[in-house]
Amino acid sequence: MSAPQPAGDDAATRALVELIDRIDRSVEELQRARTRAGRLLEERAAGRPWLELVTTASRPLVVESISTVLSALATAGHTWRREEAAALQRENVSINRIAALFGVTRQRISALLKETRTGTPAP
Repeated sequence: MSAPQPAGDDAATRALVELIDRIDRSVEELQRARTRAGRLLEERAAGRPWLELVTTASRPLVVESISTVLSALATAGHTWRREEAAALQRENVSINRIAALFGVTRQRISALLKETRTGTPAP
């Protein structure tokens, strides 16, 4: 499923489109991991020992797939949040208001906005 094409072409819009794409790909990757985990459970129920299951499992392992998805979602989500904050600031929304909307401190929003300006990740 692909995201609808937005009317604007600003950084926040591009970040949101990328986030939607990442979510869609993550759902597919997690479904594959879920299928593999189900097969492992079936094989374990059939009496296969854990050592055999672990040593014969092909990569990526279930937990590797999950870790990869979480990392990719965190990155895309962070980019979206950063660009969304910058877009709100360009619309003259105060840092305090953005912080309240996001449920974080104004210091966190300031760090995100600085990251947007410098291209350097905030701590």
